[in-house]
Amino acid sequence: MIKAVITGTGVYVPPYQISNDELVASFNTYVRNYNEQHRAEIEAGTLPAALESSSDFILKASGIESRYVTEKSGILDPELMRPKNLERANEDISVQAEMAVKAAEEAMRTAGIEAKDIDLVICACSNMQRPYPALSIEVQDALGAGGYGIDLNAACSSATFGLKSAQEAILSGSAKTVLMVNPEICSGHLNFRDRDAHFIFGDACSAMMIQSSDTATAKVQFEIKTIRLKSAFSNNIRNNGGFLNRTSPETQFNKDKLFVQQGRRVYKDVVPMVSEWILAQLHDLKISPHDIKRYWLHQANAHMNTAILERILGQGENPVIAPIILNEFANTSSAGSIIAFHRYHQDLAKGDFGVLCSFGAGYTVGSVVLQCL
Repeated sequence: MIKAVITGTGVYVPPYQISNDELVASFNTYVRNYNEQHRAEIEAGTLPAALESSSDFILKASGIESRYVTEKSGILDPELMRPKNLERANEDISVQAEMAVKAAEEAMRTAGIEAKDIDLVICACSNMQRPYPALSIEVQDALGAGGYGIDLNAACSSATFGLKSAQEAILSGSAKTVLMVNPEICSGHLNFRDRDAHFIFGDACSAMMIQSSDTATAKVQFEIKTIRLKSAFSNNIRNNGGFLNRTSPETQFNKDKLFVQQGRRVYKDVVPMVSEWILAQLHDLKISPHDIKRYWLHQANAHMNTAILERILGQGENPVIAPIILNEFANTSSAGSIIAFHRYHQDLAKGDFGVLCSFGAGYTVGSVVLQCL
């Protein structure tokens, strides 16, 4: 019987890294400038003073120590506080497509395939830099791949939703080899003037090769046993940036056109949702949660992952069972759990089970049970 198997992974890491100390220095300069500019209103009590941040606060709140970004100078400029000069001419490859190609090339090498073997390219990420032409088709063209391409957005769960699409394409016979890429430039939609969120995100791209088991030749393969997806509408994580913003010029640059969230509500809602989703999936497979060798969880917040582990296993933080990469990368949206898998799967033996799970805005949850072949 034909199965869908993961045969290769790749990761592209941008060339610039920002430590918490660097980010805080820029943010606090902005805060001091803002408070000085609005001193009269603050002293009159008509405007609250902006509060400074600290590296200790960031680490305690999230577990994040640094992040990689596609452009650094603009983010650290207190007068700008956003990445700059990322647009390119139409004749040049776009930034996101270039990231995807570099991650894809590593995944292809690992899988032992060539671009001409690819039947489907799925670009799955939380933010596309344009509506069309599809980024997946640009990646397909840049690689010289065949078949077709589709873009997919399920926020931080985009990669697991993309894996479901890849699995279905293979099981239906419409594709033998699928490339799934997750080029995330999260710094582009982050409000670096928001004390509660300015540290959350980083940039990266992950890639996976998914193949039909009858054609796969990679030495290490992971069978996709089951994938379960869930969505439940919530406004607690939202980004209102879009093509209709220009129709309301008076609000088109408001804060809600960037990332906004109600963090405490998200924690309260998502932790039990994800835990129960994974437990139900394993129960139906008759697999004990304790028999799972590795949990590659979404890399948004270390406290959330610890709480999920406590509900699933009755124990908290365990970097062997549930590795953390967000301390180095911050939240890279859909790429995070794939990066964790990329870095921490080589020690699994034949027959071992693992769970790859992502969760995010929507709300969305995607849980994938894998078995090492």
